Amino acid sequence: MAGIDESLPFHPVQIAIMTVSDTRTLADDRSGDTLVARAEGAGHHVVARAIVVDAVGDIQRQLRAWIVDPSIDVVIATGGTGLTGRDVTPEAFEALYDKAIPGFGELFRWQSFKNIGTSTVQSRATAGVTGGTYLFALPGSTGACKDAWDGILRTQLDSRHRPCNFVEIMPRLQEHLSGKGH
Repeated sequence: MAGIDESLPFHPVQIAIMTVSDTRTLADDRSGDTLVARAEGAGHHVVARAIVVDAVGDIQRQLRAWIVDPSIDVVIATGGTGLTGRDVTPEAFEALYDKAIPGFGELFRWQSFKNIGTSTVQSRATAGVTGGTYLFALPGSTGACKDAWDGILRTQLDSRHRPCNFVEIMPRLQEHLSGKGH
């Protein structure tokens, strides 16, 4: 049965929040605020936050800095996943993935469909792993951030979730570098 096994210890993860926008500031970043509140409310630590313009180079520069930072386990971005010419977050993220997590985008759109119907097809939410860091790119709306956190990330970033979760496999994300299994 899927769910939280309360007999297990909770292990908080270190999260960085990125808002991709040409117009937002920390003062009016409601989607970023939503993610911070939900992550901290779940017991995790938000250790970094940034507003980054809609440009592949700028997004990747910030991602690379966070990927090599040992104090960051997870990056969650909001914004820039739509279809307009300025929406380049998926391109920036996917070019850096060691491994894509296609099920995340699929499940996000299924979750979102319940709330916004067929409009969810305009979302290019994506996720992957790079350098042992999980990377999640969400749409910029607060509703999308709530859908992704409440419907997927809350449980997958909880070490007590069964039958499996992202946290329990974190120590193994870079095992290919040790030469084991080759």
